[in-house]
Amino acid sequence: MSRRPELRLSAAERKAYQEEGFFLRHGVFDAVELDDLRAAAERAAAAASVAGRAPDDDYRIDGNRYLEAGGSTVQLEHRDGSTTVRVVEPFHHFDPRFDLLLDDPRIAEPMRDLVGSDLIALFTDKLNLKRPREGSAFRWHQDSPYWVFDCGHVETLVNVMLLLDDASPENGCLHVVRGSHRRGILPGLEGQGALGALFTDPRFFDEDDAVAAEGRAGTLLFFHPHTVHGSKPNLSDLARRALVLTYQPAGHRTFKKDVVRDVRD
Repeated sequence: MSRRPELRLSAAERKAYQEEGFFLRHGVFDAVELDDLRAAAERAAAAASVAGRAPDDDYRIDGNRYLEAGGSTVQLEHRDGSTTVRVVEPFHHFDPRFDLLLDDPRIAEPMRDLVGSDLIALFTDKLNLKRPREGSAFRWHQDSPYWVFDCGHVETLVNVMLLLDDASPENGCLHVVRGSHRRGILPGLEGQGALGALFTDPRFFDEDDAVAAEGRAGTLLFFHPHTVHGSKPNLSDLARRALVLTYQPAGHRTFKKDVVRDVRD
């Protein structure tokens, strides 16, 4: 395997991931690449909203609307009557540009170090869309409670978020709680709807440790599956689109499809 040493983790990044549960790499993707990726994201969102959908694939959980379309779960915006796509998981199969992205060494090389294996595979992928003046908040949560019953190796999973637009508190950037990953899976909110248990009970972490994961478009945010994170609404006139890819050791199936997508050299 041909490694690119300049893309591997630095000592400071490794320490930040171990102690804080996240770190940022700025300026990884350039303007031309971002234009291409944003166009692909819009194509994927459009395709996911209509692909292969039957009437019984349209349902509500805790009052919020979901679609099952083209092998993906699509969340719509929380405003009643909205048809705006909020999240698509998985999304990479809707556009060949994203299939190529999964193998990009700027993502794969640091992921090999974080996962702890030279041979890695995709676990899941999400397209997050926060439209101007409409993008809704996402409550504090960890990713691991969503996955732990379907994945026996959740501790090896690692997330990376690619910012397609500049992200700030004004347009609803992600906030991460420093050090929260060190306590493992935290208790959820019992008695608050069907999905309440998947949102982290704020009594079990310190919200004063939350920091805004701000960055220009093209930034990568790597974070642990136990890291508590969430976001506020997009109250600005600017979009806040992002891709989240989650990797695992090679040979394991993806989260929502019974396929193995190992990373190619």
